[in-house]
Amino acid sequence: MDQPTVIDEPTRAELLGLGTATLYEASGLDCELAAALRPAWAGARLCGVALPVRTGPGDNLALHRAVAAARPGEVLVVDALGRPHGHWGEVLAVAAATRGVRGLVIDGGVRDTARLAALDFPTFASSIAVTRTAKADPGVVGEPVVVAGRLVARGDVVVADADGVLVLPADALTPVLVRARARTAKEDAFLERIRAGESTLDLYGLGR
Repeated sequence: MDQPTVIDEPTRAELLGLGTATLYEASGLDCELAAALRPAWAGARLCGVALPVRTGPGDNLALHRAVAAARPGEVLVVDALGRPHGHWGEVLAVAAATRGVRGLVIDGGVRDTARLAALDFPTFASSIAVTRTAKADPGVVGEPVVVAGRLVARGDVVVADADGVLVLPADALTPVLVRARARTAKEDAFLERIRAGESTLDLYGLGR
């Protein structure tokens, strides 16, 4: 990508505040990654720009290569073939944070979860595992990769929290934000009416 996607801090904060559930519904897109991807520590959430990676089976050399290639503000979005190995831990998290990496989403295992939490390094994974990895297969870094059921390209926008992980095309970000703001305002109004005693059946026109 010649012109890297940049998410400014106000937009990043707004995306995190809106949350994945609202952004997903507002997007109208099939942009959610498989539900097996969960926070590796309680409270983890992230927003950044995707750097796609694919590892070899039970191998994490591609992750070392990705950290070296990452731009500030990127999130590593990794197809580790769903393998329950400790592909990522404290050492790589410190190296990544030093380069300005915003976090990790990996269809595969991670370890050192207490240390990842202490570092405040947002990590989403399909498993927690200690099994060692090899460092022999260079994998793929920066090219489009299918991760947890969705094609991810460098520059896509990644948002993840306790409800799930989304990957949005960069050119969809502005319209999704507009619709998410409108959805939030509508839901706030609905909540006021629900607290005043109205039925959700009536509010949503679901009949009786």
